[in-house]
Amino acid sequence: MLPGNNCMSNWTLFSNHGHVLFCLARDSEARLRDVAADVGITERAVQKIVRDLQVGGMISITKSGRRNRYRIHKKQPLRHEIEAHCKIRDLIRVVNKVRKPEKSLPPEPPEPIKKTSVETEPEKVSSSGSIEKQQGSLF
Repeated sequence: MLPGNNCMSNWTLFSNHGHVLFCLARDSEARLRDVAADVGITERAVQKIVRDLQVGGMISITKSGRRNRYRIHKKQPLRHEIEAHCKIRDLIRVVNKVRKPEKSLPPEPPEPIKKTSVETEPEKVSSSGSIEKQQGSLF
């Protein structure tokens, strides 16, 4: 069950295809194993989804050393006629939006050290070995 979800079902508004697309948009060199862990599905399912996205013209894959690099075709329209007026980039911007830290007041400068006219006397070690402060100490 998803956090904060009190009902018995655990459905989400986006499909696994959407979740995989968001992960690849966030990190174009993500390992499919990591995408699978983030989405909560098997690596094999992610491989099939990546192939679907590639065949559907939403992504292209190039080799970068030993890893794959996934390029999102952000100008592609979404596939269903209800949202076909939107581009992939519009959806990715909303979902993968980087949260900016809230503006906070700048930290206050430390208070200046106040000099006092009271001089401290040196510490004395008592016969029992404990340190005692003399009268006039700031402690």
